[in-house]
Amino acid sequence: MNTVDFQGQQIAPSKIVCIGRNYVDHVKELGNELPDSMVVFMKPNSAISRELKSGGDESHHYEAEICFLCGEGRFVGVSIGIDLTRREIQSKLKAKGLPWERSKAFDGSAVFGSFVALPSTDQPISLTLEIDGRAVQKGDSSLMIYSPDAILEELGSFTTLYDGDIVMTGTPKGVGVIESGRFFRGRLSVGEELLVEKEWEAK
Repeated sequence: MNTVDFQGQQIAPSKIVCIGRNYVDHVKELGNELPDSMVVFMKPNSAISRELKSGGDESHHYEAEICFLCGEGRFVGVSIGIDLTRREIQSKLKAKGLPWERSKAFDGSAVFGSFVALPSTDQPISLTLEIDGRAVQKGDSSLMIYSPDAILEELGSFTTLYDGDIVMTGTPKGVGVIESGRFFRGRLSVGEELLVEKEWEAK
């Protein structure tokens, strides 16, 4: 089983639950309609990777996200993550009304920084993604259509979140193609406090 780091311990999530279309500007960016209810899909443990891969001839898109680690029925940890998407395949699947798994749940489609304890504050968690030093995505949890608390409640109504499971909460606008050799840097912060920072060189 693939693992993620949480306060120096290796945790093997049984699954990754992902929330789609959770930022209004990103929904508009891709020309999608605002959802009437929460959009949910899943990635398996095999999706977890420590490398950010461009996909070569079949391009991958990056989507930076605020990600939560589950424990005892609540969110106990937080980190920066990147949801990799095979956009061309996803567009074809959406056009036919088919599931997204071929474009979202492939091996290596989820990369994460180290998880840290969730801060005990009501302040929004802010996200920034840079490529080669240039900010391409910015957002915070106050901009989500469905808040972290609402996500936890809704998911609990139909699926069991086991200790160590990860919830990816959607991406703000600014998504794009992962190009090999580019340097990605993701950060999470609360106010002036840096929570997590992670760098990847796209392969």
